[in-house]
Amino acid sequence: MPCWYDGPLAAFDTETTGIDVERDRIVSAALVVQETPRSAPRITRWLINPGVEIPDAATAVHGLTAEHLALHGRWPAPVLEEVARALAAQSVAGRPLVVMNAPFDLTLLERELKRHRASSLSAYLGGHPLRVLDPHVLDKHLDRYRKGRRTLTDLCAHYEVELTDAHEAAADALAALRVVRALGHRFAERLEGLHPAELHTRQAVWYAAQARGLQAWFARSGNPEVVDPHWPLRPELPAAA
Repeated sequence: MPCWYDGPLAAFDTETTGIDVERDRIVSAALVVQETPRSAPRITRWLINPGVEIPDAATAVHGLTAEHLALHGRWPAPVLEEVARALAAQSVAGRPLVVMNAPFDLTLLERELKRHRASSLSAYLGGHPLRVLDPHVLDKHLDRYRKGRRTLTDLCAHYEVELTDAHEAAADALAALRVVRALGHRFAERLEGLHPAELHTRQAVWYAAQARGLQAWFARSGNPEVVDPHWPLRPELPAAA
């Protein structure tokens, strides 16, 4: 039997109106499924007209304008239904789901499902939990003393993975999937004995430790930003009184 990093994997990515998971919206999403490192990936893309303004700063990142989304995007509710069902299908099939910086994409998806479907990701999963593999968390834990940034572009360069058309959801998802395969091979002695379900649990612990370290660094730097330690989903903020 092949190790998990040589077996079936799926990957999910979004492009959005901004970086606030509580207020921003998804404008595009993609799911990539690949059975082996040599098999052709199956790609599903979604384009959403969020019905809100697209900030220039967001368009500068992913190239999607309000005009383009009005012409080619679909309304959020049916798209989010399809996305949630597609992710649930990966869980039922037992495929690990690669999500770069999972607390962002998955939390934003969760908020969008509440906003447009009055539902949650867990409701669609129906007792089949996600087994998330986050290349950012894995790389930071397994190679913690390496200097430099760890964006997807940086990880692709470090693990010699080609990334074309960065900030296009399908391209980013496929690149993240390939980074996880490369990372698995590079750290095989430390990873091959761990099942993805166990890795999912460990990443939650690793991410919390990484968040505490970043929070301490912010405190020393006088930065008031608060780092949420939850992975792969951030809890919902309490409603204002």
